[in-house]
This record gives sequence, structure tokens and C-alpha cells, in this order.
Amino acid sequence: MYFCGVKALIPQIFSIRDEQQFNETALAVFKHQAEFCVPYHQFITHLNIKPEQITQVADIPYLPISFFKSHRVVSNTDPEEIIFSSSGTTGMIQSRHFVTDLGVYEESFNKAFEQFYGQVANTCLLALLPSYLERDGSSLIYMIDALLNQSKHPDSGYFLHNHEELFQKLTALKKAGQPTLLIGVTYALLDFLEAYQLNFPELIVMETGGMKGKRKEMVREELHEVLKSGFGVNAIHSEYGMTELLSQAYSSGEGVFDCPNWMKIVLRDTNDPLTLLNSNQTGGINIIDLANINSCSFIATQDLGRLLPGGSFEVLGRFDNADIRGCNLLVQ
Repeated sequence: MYFCGVKALIPQIFSIRDEQQFNETALAVFKHQAEFCVPYHQFITHLNIKPEQITQVADIPYLPISFFKSHRVVSNTDPEEIIFSSSGTTGMIQSRHFVTDLGVYEESFNKAFEQFYGQVANTCLLALLPSYLERDGSSLIYMIDALLNQSKHPDSGYFLHNHEELFQKLTALKKAGQPTLLIGVTYALLDFLEAYQLNFPELIVMETGGMKGKRKEMVREELHEVLKSGFGVNAIHSEYGMTELLSQAYSSGEGVFDCPNWMKIVLRDTNDPLTLLNSNQTGGINIIDLANINSCSFIATQDLGRLLPGGSFEVLGRFDNADIRGCNLLVQ
């Protein structure tokens, strides 16, 4: 069940337009989760932080992302509608995100896609995501499934290893002048380009990151040069998301990501996790994802990044000894 007043926050989250609205909503979400999300409540108590004394967003504590591997991180009493799980090698403990309201996730990815790319109905969406399709519990596949169902173009769909068919479709779409977005896991895009080359400047190529153990990792600049040359495009787009989030940030090139209006990146000092950093410094990435209203919206990731003026950010890599993850984390 939703607790008093929380359900009313959902439309408020997705109508955020400025910093004041974001901060007011974030504080309201924090007050709720500090009380009703048991792992988060215990974490805050361990830090000797009193939630009632938190009056500004800068003072909100961030739950280590590893809690999603060891705890049921939820802030209501509803049963889960789905459990999203992270990818990982055999023996690796997976993160699990217990989603009690899929409608919130759907609103988040639909509104974010529209914010950055417009109506998906007007786009031909092609998905080259073999490693995601070959396992259960992927939040990315859930999102792509929904976006494909909304696309009105008959050629929209998934591709596993049928690269020749993908090449023929891309060639026809270019000839027709059809707005097209190709989203692919990094190694699969490189596999495709080993057999086929295109000159499709209008194509949006979005890589989701990760070699999945199929290829040697590459620095972002080198990877994007290979992809730009192979597809004949001027920039490579990227998606930054993870199992523990219900929102995604997007990059339209150069590895610079922007968040939807209800998501924000904050950097923390790598030696003092309770100290936050300013723009143009390198630190650990903390994420505020208000779409996580039913789990925890304040997460300290194991990613390293740099915050740019205006709220954009770059992902620079991962902390030492952190698990390899399936999202976009290419070391520069």
C-alpha cells in the first residue's frame, strides 16, 4: 500500500521543472524513505543522523549501492510486480531491485526518452542487445520492449546475431530518410562493424556500454572513433542506467551525460563519503533518482565521475575492486 501522501508525490516528481521543485520533492521523498525503507532507516541510524534535522538536499545521506545485493530495498508494503537483476559472471552476487509499481518505471523511461529524443512513435527503433536478451531480469530489455511496442514503424525490432538482416534494414531506412535509432551493447556493435560498414549520418547510434567479457575493454575515445567511422555518423550516443535505478541519463556525444528533470548527479569525496564536491572535480558518483520513490532515491554508486557546470557529467571509470557492471562505464 502507499503511505499517506506518497502517491501524490508521483505526478509531482514527473512535473519537476526547476531546482526549487526538485529540492522540495527530494526532501519529501527523503522524509518518507528515511522512515519506511528499512535498510535506509537502519543505515541513517547507524550514521547517527536524525531525519527531522535534514532541511536541505545537500545533507541527505546516500545508501551504498551494495545494499541492493544484500537487502530488500523497498519503502512500502506492496508486493513486487517484477524483480530486476543485474548481469554478472557465475558466482557473482547480483543486485536486485524489487519494483512494486511498474507504472512509475514506465512513466520515467517514457518521459525521459521523449525529453531527449522526442516521440518514439515517429522513430524506427532497432535493438542489438544479444547479451541482455539471453538472460532474465533486465530492466533495459523491459524498457526496450515497451518502446518497441510504441514505435509505429514496421521495421522496429530486436536483432540477435542476424547482422546481414540488420545491414539490409539500415540501408533501406537510410534510403527512405526514416529517423532511426540503433541501440546496442558495445561488443555487438563492434561485431557488426567487422562485417559491414555504413555511411548513415542521420542515424542515432546509442551504445549501452560493456564488453560482457567478449572483447578487450577500450577507452571511450577509441571506441567512439571506431563506431563513428563504421556507421558514418558524427557522434555516438550513450545510455547510463543500472538495475538499481528507474531512470536513465543520456549522452548525445563526447561522453557527456544529461539527466531527466527528476534525476541528479552529486559527487562525493573518494576518501570521505559524507563530503560532497563541486563541479570539475573527480569523485564518486551519488545519484538522486526520484523515480525510485518506492525503493531508495539516494544511492552512492561505485562509479567515478566528473560533474560539469549545468549538471551534466562524465563517467570516468570505477572504484578499484568494484564488480564489473553492465552499464556504460568505459574507463577513459
